[in-house]
Amino acid sequence: MHKVDRRVDHSHHFSSMEQEHEAGKQGTWLFMATEVMMFGALFCGYFMYRFKYPDAYHVGGELLNWKLGATNTLVLVLSSFTMALAVRETQLGNNKKALKLVVVTTLCAVFFMVVKYFEYSGKIHAGLFPGAWGPIPEYMDKINAIVAEKGLENFQLENLRLFLVVYFIMTGLHGIHIIVGIGLMIWLMKRLKNNEFSKDYYTAVEGVGLYWHIVDLIWIYLFPLMYLM
Repeated sequence: MHKVDRRVDHSHHFSSMEQEHEAGKQGTWLFMATEVMMFGALFCGYFMYRFKYPDAYHVGGELLNWKLGATNTLVLVLSSFTMALAVRETQLGNNKKALKLVVVTTLCAVFFMVVKYFEYSGKIHAGLFPGAWGPIPEYMDKINAIVAEKGLENFQLENLRLFLVVYFIMTGLHGIHIIVGIGLMIWLMKRLKNNEFSKDYYTAVEGVGLYWHIVDLIWIYLFPLMYLM
């Protein structure tokens, strides 16, 4: 198979390889800042409604499977580690090792989405979805049992729907970012396979790595807020 030569010179609109790298890195950080602001607004909404309807959030958290959430957390932490190693190997000029590490990172991301699919499908089937008519009797009995056990006198089913709206919006938006990350890593795998990176040019790998770390960090906040608190 034909291999693309490694980059040895900067693009024509930059004065040096270093300037190209710094420009790409700064652009990535600016994009990450917009991501943090977007999720920051959602987290603010989460806390506003949590303080206003604590009983509904308590019941909603009890209905989520914390074991699945914890599994996905461990998987994403592992993926961040392998992605960091991939960036390092690329910086050292080891594209083959970096390729294997990016493959592992991608498999972790796919595993995350598979778990999330089963989690979502279970909730939707049970009627625990904002657009559904209401929870099926099995889950309604569980909700009533939680309310009685915890003495949640102010609980209202309508407020539980609000929790579900917040849950699906925040975790769903995060899931979209995971899918985008998978696409970016497939793009990286193609370029690594073609040996396009070197010790002097690894901007794309580092940029995708920064994106992936931010996506993982957001989940580390989502998991305890949704599943544990």
